Amino acid sequence: MSKIERLKKSLEKKREKFKDKIEAHFDDVRSANGQPLNDKRCGHSTISRWEKQNNALLNLQKEIERTEKAIQEEESKINFVERVKHELPKEIVELIDNGTIKQWSKYPHIFFVDGVEKARIIWEDKKKRVAHKFASQIRDREQYKKFANVYNMLAKKLN
Repeated sequence: MSKIERLKKSLEKKREKFKDKIEAHFDDVRSANGQPLNDKRCGHSTISRWEKQNNALLNLQKEIERTEKAIQEEESKINFVERVKHELPKEIVELIDNGTIKQWSKYPHIFFVDGVEKARIIWEDKKKRVAHKFASQIRDREQYKKFANVYNMLAKKLN
């Protein structure tokens, strides 16, 4: 499940919880039956209970707004990654689509080779070439071969 799906599911739960709490609050207020609270023996405790319910509703509303903002930010990140993806060479896009490399959403010009730890392939947009980073930190021989094959194939086509 992606982050945006989790956020949307969380938002639905929070909205449902808000709806339930507001219904409970209105039912509680209706139970006062129109009587003046200062005439009742427990008027002060009733007012404080309503204030607590109101504060809980306000806090839940703030959480809903934060979640909506997080959804908007996540959608803008996804749109940014897609926009950068359209500017990439078709060779890199093909490797992303077939799962050989993964695009980093935080820095969409940096890619990870699937199954290889630490090393990265970088698309230098200004120079229109690929570069690598942290390749010397690959300890496993098989991972190094896999990374070298992918990087060399891209470098041969693009550099």
